[in-house]
Amino acid sequence: MDLTTTDSALLEQLPPPLPADRIIALNQPKADLHTTRSHEWNGWTFDVPPGVFVPGWTSRLIHERLLDGRIETRGRRYAAMGVGLGVEAVAAGLRGATEIHAIDVHPPSVAAATRHYRRLVGERPDTAFHPLVSDVFDALPDEVRLDVVTFNPPAVSQTVSDDPDVVRNVCVGAPLLAKFFAQIVERDLLAPDGEIYLIASNTADLRAIVRHALDHGLSPRVDHLHDWRDGVQTFLFRITHDMPRTGGQR
Repeated sequence: MDLTTTDSALLEQLPPPLPADRIIALNQPKADLHTTRSHEWNGWTFDVPPGVFVPGWTSRLIHERLLDGRIETRGRRYAAMGVGLGVEAVAAGLRGATEIHAIDVHPPSVAAATRHYRRLVGERPDTAFHPLVSDVFDALPDEVRLDVVTFNPPAVSQTVSDDPDVVRNVCVGAPLLAKFFAQIVERDLLAPDGEIYLIASNTADLRAIVRHALDHGLSPRVDHLHDWRDGVQTFLFRITHDMPRTGGQR
């Protein structure tokens, strides 16, 4: 596909979801989800409490970019949506973000992210760390304006389990993104040059996700495409708000 395509033209080039049986097979949860585990990345070790998910390879595509600055957080106000273990928060803290909002709907995940941030980053005079249990941005203070948002949403288009922890982290589906984009725009959460990095594969309904962004006046483009050579294609979208801002600059 033409990776320079943007906005509505992008819809025509995105692949449809994989067949349902393939999606379900690819997203079977591990049997150890409700046990204590550990995760290692970049020389760091993270303890993983029961019910908290270990980041997969898709998440690592974001982690790598946060750490090396391809997704730049240095001197910027950053929100890690669905922060999980807190790898994104740690990377942004060490990179030198001004503010880090570590957001997750799952209280044990926010607690784990906070522990890992305190241990691996610690107190930094130029960085404010704000852990927050929240359904999307519901609990974010109204005055917050964000320069960067990352999100690896649970957008898989098929129900792969009846375990609430699996559903929460894997297969809420594209409707979650409608709420996400609506809050971004209606609450004027992005700074004038703010950007959203959202990652999803063709196990999700990519066209529905991009359509939700377009419906809210946002401008998506493909920042990176990773082909896993097994039928799965992962898209990292960079999404901005290029239309006139009705709320005014704050």
